[in-house]
Amino acid sequence: MFFGFLQGLFGVPELSSPEGFQIVQNNALRNTESLVEKVCTTPASAETVKIFDQLSDELCKVADLADFVKVAHPDPSFRDAAEEACRNIGTMVEKLNTNVELCESLRKLLENRSVMESLDPETRRVAELFLIDFEISGIHMNEKKRQKAVNLNMVIADLSNDFLMGSNLPNRIDISVIPEHIRSHFSWDGKYIQINGLNADCPDDLVREAAYKIFLYPNSSQMKCLDELLSSRNELAQLVGYPTFAHRALLGTMAKTPETVMQFLEKLSSKLRERTLKDFKMMLEMKMKLNPMNPELMPWDPPYYSGVLRAEKYNIEPSLYSPFFSLGACMEGLNSLFNQLLGISLYSEQPEKGEVWSEDVRKLAVVHESEGLLGYIYCDFFHRAEKPPQDCHFTIRGGRQKEDGEYQLPVVVLMLNFPQSTKSSPTLLTPGMMENLFHEMGHAMHSMLGRTRYQHVTGTRCATDFAEVPSILMEYFASDYRVVNQFARHYQTGQPLSKPMVSRLCESKKVGAASDMQLQVFYSMLDQIYHGKHPLKGSTTDILRETQESFYGLPYIPHTAWQLRFSHLAGYGAKYYSYLMSRAIASMVWKQCFVKNPFDRVMGERYRKEMLAHGGGKEPTLMVEGMLQKCPSVDDFVEALVSDLNPDFETFIMDSE
Repeated sequence: MFFGFLQGLFGVPELSSPEGFQIVQNNALRNTESLVEKVCTTPASAETVKIFDQLSDELCKVADLADFVKVAHPDPSFRDAAEEACRNIGTMVEKLNTNVELCESLRKLLENRSVMESLDPETRRVAELFLIDFEISGIHMNEKKRQKAVNLNMVIADLSNDFLMGSNLPNRIDISVIPEHIRSHFSWDGKYIQINGLNADCPDDLVREAAYKIFLYPNSSQMKCLDELLSSRNELAQLVGYPTFAHRALLGTMAKTPETVMQFLEKLSSKLRERTLKDFKMMLEMKMKLNPMNPELMPWDPPYYSGVLRAEKYNIEPSLYSPFFSLGACMEGLNSLFNQLLGISLYSEQPEKGEVWSEDVRKLAVVHESEGLLGYIYCDFFHRAEKPPQDCHFTIRGGRQKEDGEYQLPVVVLMLNFPQSTKSSPTLLTPGMMENLFHEMGHAMHSMLGRTRYQHVTGTRCATDFAEVPSILMEYFASDYRVVNQFARHYQTGQPLSKPMVSRLCESKKVGAASDMQLQVFYSMLDQIYHGKHPLKGSTTDILRETQESFYGLPYIPHTAWQLRFSHLAGYGAKYYSYLMSRAIASMVWKQCFVKNPFDRVMGERYRKEMLAHGGGKEPTLMVEGMLQKCPSVDDFVEALVSDLNPDFETFIMDSE
């Protein structure tokens, strides 16, 4: 299997039809078996790690590609075939992680001091990471327990999938329950009204209240699914020797332990408390001004009233900005920024027939001024029916040093949901969409510029609480007038976006920012408690109520179960705090390295060398230390987040040019 310019998804010739998944999967499984045999008979040396990485590459290049196709391909038969391939590769991974002979060959290497000392730091780290995969799968246990661990992993994968699906399902209610004058806000079929979300931006308080209470009304099968997911995760963690699932999940992260995460969240929460109360007070005053009959701020209010406050104070109606943010202009802006900072250009390439899954997907070659082609980004940018609504970055193939000395170029997909162009105008982005584009492109650059020898640690395959740093850092660039001024032009007149408009946009983000961050602290706390000590003290809803009242400040609404909609519990189990920690680091990097000059090539090269180049092949704290030239503490993280809330931060930057 290889990537080239042949017909078939991503240039993989077999994938011109759904049946091709069976072929690529069988090839990978066959190659895996011969690599297992090879590694078990190879004397302990650097070669051992190389073969382990080949093994990982064989499985990942099918699993990663299939992982994307199963959610994004418009053809259900492709989606089904990809899902089946994911399941089969996943089963093989579980088997390998409990293969004693395979683990033994790695242990021999790690226990051979003279060989270990002769290895470079990246090879040593990759060997240790492979061993961690064995240990968290219970390799040290007897066969019966190992089999139990394999079974539990498979159960957890299925439950995570079910929970994810259930978290997005609409709730239905008899139409007679909803007051007649607000029914038109919801979709309905004769007898039932269907609630698909929280209607958070609706100006009518009653509509938001109804949506909140109905959409978050507990569903017993989703409740059972979450309970089983949390107890299975806890059982697995304890089976393989960890006190809680959080302890197991946080191995290799920057935080390292649940205790550090809790310390970070508690300190941040106490620093935010007064500012959050101030935010709530402003929202309540606005609510009473608009609706004096409802004198209490409720959990369905903040998104709406902070939006009203933003609009009133700063006049940031998206339609004022969108004409300046055509997709073409934004892509030019990214190209120019990457060129100045990193010496990189993005070139559009014509995909072969069958190479892409939708005719509006664009293929970009990422080219360095002296190193040449670095990899490919497929841009799946436009909304289409059945496409998942989230904005995501997918690794399709990781970079690595191949046996023949060539470098296997990384391939990624960026999936966003932009409107199509019309006869009268190109695709125009709201400021939020523009920021999302910069965010996802930060992930893509991490993938493109990672130059690790091993694909097991390529690009974004690093600690979760470090993986979001490059993408969040890009949001700071997207909020800087000097950057925006390079590309924001009115699509009809060519007029640049004015400095006061960018300044207003930046300052408007401070409105309600403390309470938004407090909400993230609450979600992160909930995630830690659910994945902490079991048995849990009460039901997941009891814990939600208690945590909401302690770490958010707005009342819990009886007969609601927001946790059943918290889809990140599936993918980020015990690691949801990562967004906050990554934002803290991105903030420090921005203020220390780029705030004086966002186009500073020397800093851009340092950023590549210290942070982007290593993927997960270097301890994340060492990468941060290399970039900031100091090792930040929990207090530094908290301080960075809180200082971002201060008014006039960006205005100060703009005025200090």
